[in-house]
Amino acid sequence: MYDLLVAYPLPILIAFVTIYFLLDRVAPAAMAEFEEIFIAIILALMTLVAFVQVVLRYGFNSGITGALELNRILFAWLILFGMSYGVRVGAHLGIDTLIRALPRPAFRFFAMFGAFAAMMYGVILVSGNWLEYLGATTRGGGAVDYWWRFFRVGTGLDDLIYPSFMQEWAGQVRVHRWVAYLILPIGLGLFTMRCLQALIEIAQGKRELIIASHEAEDLVMENKDALRD
Repeated sequence: MYDLLVAYPLPILIAFVTIYFLLDRVAPAAMAEFEEIFIAIILALMTLVAFVQVVLRYGFNSGITGALELNRILFAWLILFGMSYGVRVGAHLGIDTLIRALPRPAFRFFAMFGAFAAMMYGVILVSGNWLEYLGATTRGGGAVDYWWRFFRVGTGLDDLIYPSFMQEWAGQVRVHRWVAYLILPIGLGLFTMRCLQALIEIAQGKRELIIASHEAEDLVMENKDALRD
C-alpha cells in the first residue's frame, strides 16, 4: 500500500472520491448522517481537548502535550471536511442580488458558472500540475503533491506524539505530519465532487445556486400571517 500511495497518490484520491460519490448515490441519507456525525465528533473533540487543557493548566499546573497543535489540526479538519458538506446542504454564503435581477435563462447561466468556478478552484488546489500545459508557472502540484512530499519523507509534527502502544508500530514517537495533512487532499477532493454535483443539479433545475438560498425569506413569507391569525 505504501508503494501505491507513493507512486499513484492522485489516482488513489480520484478512486476514493468516486467510491464516496457512489456510496452517496446509493445511500444518501446514511452518507448525510455520517458527515453530520463526523463533524459533530470533531467539534466535540475540540471542545473536550480545550476544556481538559484549561482544567489541567489552571487547576493542576499541568497540561496535555500537543493539545494546542491537536486543536489546530482538528479545526483544519473541520474546515476542510465541512466545506464540502456546506456545498451539499447549501450553507455557503454568497451575494446573488445582481443575478437574481436577470432573466431566468441568464440567472441559470451565471448560477452554473458560479458552480463551475468553484469546481475549478477545487481542481486547481487538488492538483495544479496540468496548468503548466496552459503556460502557467506552478510551485508544486497542489494539495496532493504537498501531502505526498510529507508522506514520502515521514517527518513528524512539532508536539503531538503517538500513544505509547502505537509508537513501535508507527516507527517514531511524533505523529506523522502526513496523517494530520491527509484531510487536505481528501477535503478538497470532496469539495470538488460536491461542486460538480451542484453544477449538474443547477443544470437539471433541481437546485438554484451553489450558495445558500433565501430560505429565511421564504419562511417569513410563508408565516407572515401567523401572528395575525
